[in-house]
Amino acid sequence: MNPSQEKAEALRARKNRKRISCLTAYDYPTARLLDEAGVDVLLVGDSLGMVVLGYPDTTHVTMDHMLHHVAAVARGNQNALVVGDLPIHSYDTPEQALENAKLLVAAGADAVKLEGGVRQAEKVKLIVDAGIPVFGHMGMLPQRVLEEGGYKKKGKSEEEFEAILEGCHALEDAGVFAIVLESVVAVTAERLTGELSVPTIGIGCGEKTCDGEVAVITDLVGGYPWFVPPFAKPQTDISGAITQAVEWYKGQV
Repeated sequence: MNPSQEKAEALRARKNRKRISCLTAYDYPTARLLDEAGVDVLLVGDSLGMVVLGYPDTTHVTMDHMLHHVAAVARGNQNALVVGDLPIHSYDTPEQALENAKLLVAAGADAVKLEGGVRQAEKVKLIVDAGIPVFGHMGMLPQRVLEEGGYKKKGKSEEEFEAILEGCHALEDAGVFAIVLESVVAVTAERLTGELSVPTIGIGCGEKTCDGEVAVITDLVGGYPWFVPPFAKPQTDISGAITQAVEWYKGQV
């Protein structure tokens, strides 16, 4: 078992024992600060397309973007598990998925994340069998936002619960060490967490319905004031502090 697999397995073993903290990071200083603060998982998410690169959604993010930011985060990290997102159309086939997973690991990622359940299971197994840990992602899938016509809450009906559960079980069987649940209604997220043997990491799923939480760092620190998700809980106002500092600087000049 390589060091990255050991980190992933340690997180998997925390199911029902100790909650898992996960934050996105896209650059060296942020990664270093979060790691020094003791965050368990640093997710280099394709959300960087919006909060760093200014795109309207994640569907514009490329492998080149991801490799650039994964490398920066890895340079700032010492202890956390670094997860790199596989961007849209970088895992259309199992062979492509494995090739790009290897590239993310070469750039510094400990693990990779992809979206979807049943139809991704073969790809997940191939990557895991190659010694690369995989983080699953179920519920609302941002890479399908154009297909679905927007960001929609998931798990509102028994049929949706069963479909998500089926996908999660497929990911479990393929070997993921944890699964992100995004924008799943609270009662469904809690049911899924109880059904699964791997940790669930929630975002927009209510409080303490999952085995851990993930947040976009700009949502947490108030760094992207132009859009704040309804479930976000900013703990400071970095954008306001920057504006204030710049106004002071202009006055000094």
